[in-house]
Amino acid sequence: MPKNSSIKSVLIIGSGPIVIGQACEFDYAGSQAARSIRQEGIEVSLINSNPATIMTDPMNADFVYLKPLEKKSLIEILKIHQEMGRPITHVLPTMGGQTALNLAIDADKAGIWKKYGVEIIGVDIKAIETTEDRELFRHKMIELGIGVCKGRTAKSFLEGKEIAQEIGFPLVIRPSYTLGGTGGGFVNTAEEFDAALNNGLHASPVHEVLVEQSIMGWKEYELELLRDNNQNIVIICTIENFDPMGVHTGDSITVAPAMTLPDTVYQKMRDMAIKMMNGIGQFAGGCNVQFSLNPENDDIIAIEINPRVSRSSALASKATGYPIAKIAAKMAIGYNLDELINPITGNTSAFFEPAIDYVIVKVPRWNFDKFPGCDRRLGLQMKSVGETMGIGRNFQEALQKACQSLEIKRNGLGADGREERDQEKLKYSLANPSWDRLFHIYDAFKAGLSFNTIQKLTKIDKWFLRQIEDLIILENEIEKYTIENISKELLLDAKQKGYADRQIAHLLRCLESEVFNKRKSLEINRVFKCVDTCSAEFEAKTPYFYSTFNASESNPDNESIVTEKPKILVLGSGPNRIGQGIEFDYSCVHGVLAAKECGYETIMINCNPETVSTDPDIADKLYFEPVFWENVYDIILHEKPVGVIVQLGGQTALKMAEKLTKYGIKIIGTSYEALDLAEDRGRFSEKLIELGIPYPQFDTVRTADKAVEVSKSLGFPLLVRPSYVLGGQSMKIVINEQELEQHVVKILNEIPDNNILLDHFLENAIEAEADAICDGEEAYIIGIMEHIEPAGIHSGDSYAVLPAFDLSENVIKQIEEYTKKIAIGLKTQGLINIQFAIKDEKVYVIEANPRASRTVPFICKAYQEPYVNYATKVMLGDKKVKDFDFKPVKKGYAIKIPVFSFSKFPNVNKELGPEMKSTGEGIYFIDDLTDDFFLQVYSERNMYMSR
Repeated sequence: MPKNSSIKSVLIIGSGPIVIGQACEFDYAGSQAARSIRQEGIEVSLINSNPATIMTDPMNADFVYLKPLEKKSLIEILKIHQEMGRPITHVLPTMGGQTALNLAIDADKAGIWKKYGVEIIGVDIKAIETTEDRELFRHKMIELGIGVCKGRTAKSFLEGKEIAQEIGFPLVIRPSYTLGGTGGGFVNTAEEFDAALNNGLHASPVHEVLVEQSIMGWKEYELELLRDNNQNIVIICTIENFDPMGVHTGDSITVAPAMTLPDTVYQKMRDMAIKMMNGIGQFAGGCNVQFSLNPENDDIIAIEINPRVSRSSALASKATGYPIAKIAAKMAIGYNLDELINPITGNTSAFFEPAIDYVIVKVPRWNFDKFPGCDRRLGLQMKSVGETMGIGRNFQEALQKACQSLEIKRNGLGADGREERDQEKLKYSLANPSWDRLFHIYDAFKAGLSFNTIQKLTKIDKWFLRQIEDLIILENEIEKYTIENISKELLLDAKQKGYADRQIAHLLRCLESEVFNKRKSLEINRVFKCVDTCSAEFEAKTPYFYSTFNASESNPDNESIVTEKPKILVLGSGPNRIGQGIEFDYSCVHGVLAAKECGYETIMINCNPETVSTDPDIADKLYFEPVFWENVYDIILHEKPVGVIVQLGGQTALKMAEKLTKYGIKIIGTSYEALDLAEDRGRFSEKLIELGIPYPQFDTVRTADKAVEVSKSLGFPLLVRPSYVLGGQSMKIVINEQELEQHVVKILNEIPDNNILLDHFLENAIEAEADAICDGEEAYIIGIMEHIEPAGIHSGDSYAVLPAFDLSENVIKQIEEYTKKIAIGLKTQGLINIQFAIKDEKVYVIEANPRASRTVPFICKAYQEPYVNYATKVMLGDKKVKDFDFKPVKKGYAIKIPVFSFSKFPNVNKELGPEMKSTGEGIYFIDDLTDDFFLQVYSERNMYMSR
C-alpha cells in the first residue's frame, strides 16, 4: 500500500526532559521520524519541552512547539492550526517514549483527538492498553498459548496480600503504566512484602500492580520487530542480556546478536514474538518483545511487549545500521516494507532482516556518586543515566571497547592496576549486582575464585564467564614477557581481544607509547570496517565504521576509503551522565552541519548509541568508537584531518586537547593553552587579577594542611573546588576546619595532586551566567541568564531566567564588560560560558568555560538563532563575529527548569549544592513576571539549598 493520501499534517510528540529511564534515544527517534515524514511532502509539527534536543530544531519540522507535554498544550496547538487553515490531521505518539504514549492516551480518553478530527497513527491504543495493563497482557498471552509467570493483578493492598499467599515467595511486583520499572521490585520474604506492595500501588498512575512468581536468574532476551500494513514482519535484531533476570534491561549489559541461543530455541522465540505482535493488534510499526528462558530446560516465557520505538530500538538501529525509527515512520503513513529502500545500501529493499558479522556490547553508565547514601543495588528499577556501545569482531573486543568508552578512570575491563582483591567483597558484589559487578567478575577470576563459585553467585551464562576467564589466561601469559621480547602473535591476540595499548603497557610494565611503536613496527594496525546491515553481501552506501585489528599484512582490508577533501573531525561527548548530557550532542551535531556548510568533509567520533550524532546520516563519516586517545589518534593518522573540534563535546572531548596539542594535531577554535588556563583554578584567578576583574577572595592548595592554614585568612564559609571537573564534581561548601580537611583529603584521594581552589563563599549572592561567541578580537554575548536560586546551587540545578529579570543596568553593564574582557583575554575562538556572583551591586567572576555549555542550546531555542552554527564557522576561521546579522527573537522570558530523578533513589535527600544532580531540563515561556509559575518557583528558591 503506498502513502496514505489523507495524511496532510502530522504532530509528533516528544519525550520531554531527560530522566533516568528515558534519554536521548527519543531525540534520535523523533528527529529521524520528522525528517522521514517531511520527505513525503507532509507537514510536520513537533511538541517537546526539552530545549537541548535536535528534534526541536527548525531544520526537522515545519512547526516546533516548545511547550509542556500536557493536554492543554495539545488543545492550544490544534486550535492554532485550525485557525491557520492548516489543521493537523494525524498524530504520531510512538517516537516519544512512555511520556508521549501516556499523553496520547490521556488525550484520547478526554476526546481531544476526536473533537479536532485527529487520527492516531503508528500505534493502536488498544494494543498499548493490552501491553501496559499487566492483567490484560497476562490474559492475552494465555489466550495465545504463550507462557507467562504465575501471578495476578492487585488493585488494593488486601488483594495483593491474597495473591502473595497463593503463589508464595519469592515474588516480583510490577506496577502498571510506569517507565523504567519505577516502583517495581523483588520480594523474598513476607516481612518485605507490605512496604513493597504499598510502594508499587503508589507508583502506578492507575494504582494497580502485578504480583507474580520470581524468575530471578533466568536468561533474558529481546527481539526488535517491524511490521507493515500487509502483515509483513521482519526481525531486525536479537539482543541477549549478559545479566540474568533480576536486573532491569536498561541496567543490564546487553549483547547483539544473541551469543548463547541455540537456533532451535531462537526459531521458537521468533515464532512466539510474531504471534504476540499479531495478537495484540494489527498496527504498522516497531515493537520490542522481551523473553525469559529457563537455563535448566529452555522453557520460554514472555515478560513484556512494547508497541513503540524504545531505547532498545535505538540500540538495535545503531547495532545493525537499520534505521528503525525512519522506516517505522514511513510505515505509519501507509508504506509497506517491500515499497521502501534500505537506506544503508541505497538499492536493496527494506523488507529484509539484517545480518551482522560483528558483535555489539552495550554497557550502562551510572552516577551513584551524585546520590550519597543511595541503594546501589540493581534490580527492576532502572538506575543508569546513560550507556556506551562497543563494536568488535568478537565479544571480548566489543566488551573492552564498551568499557574503554565509560569514562570512569578505567582503561577497559581491568589490566590497569585497579582490581579489587578482597574475596569477601567480591563475593558480595557477585551476588548483589551493582554498577561494578562486571569489573568484579574479572577481579574474581584474577583473585583465584573458582569458575563454579562465580557462576553460582552471578547466574551469568557460562559462555560469557569463560570469555572473561580467557582474558585472565591471556594476561597471565603476556606478563611473562617484556616489550622487547613479546611475540607478534601474542600482541596481535591481545589487540584482537580489545586490549588498549595502555592496558598492554600495564601488563608489560612499560609506556603506552612503547606498545604503540612496537605494534606499528610489527605492522599490527587498526583497520576500519563498515557497519552495513547485510554482512557485506551488498555494498553499503552509508559511511559508518568501527575498528578492529588485521589478521594478515597481505590483506589489510580497510573499508574506510580516505578522500582528498579537507576534513574536520568532531569529537563527541560519550555516554550521558549527570553534568554532561544531550546538550553536548546537540552542539556536536550543529558543529558537524556547520563544517559541512563551510565545504569540509566531516568526521564524527562517538560511542553513545542513543544520540543523533551517531546517526549515520549526520556526518560524512561516522566512526562508532570510544572517545579514547588510542582510537582517536589512529583515526586521525588514517584520515589526516585539517583539525579537530574539541569544544562541543563537553569534558570528554576537552580532555583530549592536551594530547592532541602534544602530538602536533591542530585544535580548531580555542587553543589548548587557553582551555587549560580556564580549567586550572589557580592560573585562571591570576588571569582575572591581570584583567582587573573582581573575584571572590581565593587561594589554591595541594594539601589538607595548607588548606587549613589558608582558611584562617579567607574566613568560612569556603567553597572547595577541584580543577578539571565537569558538573561541579566534588565541589562543596564547608563551614569549619574539620569539614575542610575531610573534603580536601577526599578530593586528593580521588584526583591526586589536584590544584584545589578555596574561595570565600559569598552568601546570599545572586548568580548569573553569560554565553558568548568570540573570534579572538571581538565578542558577541548571545544571552545573560539570571538564576532564581542564590549562588551555591550548581547552575545546572538552578531555575534560570533568560533574559535576567531583576538585575540593575549597572550590574548588566559589569557582566557584559567582564564577559568580553575574559573572552578576548583567553583568546577564545568559538563559545565561552562565564558564571558570576552578584553581591551589593558588585559582580564577581566565579568561573569561565571556553566551550559549549548546557545553556547554549537553551538560548538558541529561546532566541530562535543557530548560535552553534555561527560559533563553529568562527572556530573554523570561515567567519568573524561582525559577519553575522544577529536577530534574536526576544519576547517575554524563557525559564530553564531543572528535572531530577530522585524518585529512583527514595532514601536520598533532595538537597542541592555546588555539585550538579539534575538529569535534564525543560523550557517554559512566560509573558511577564506576574506569571503564577514564576512566582511559585521564586518563592521556593531557598528550599533545597544545602552544602
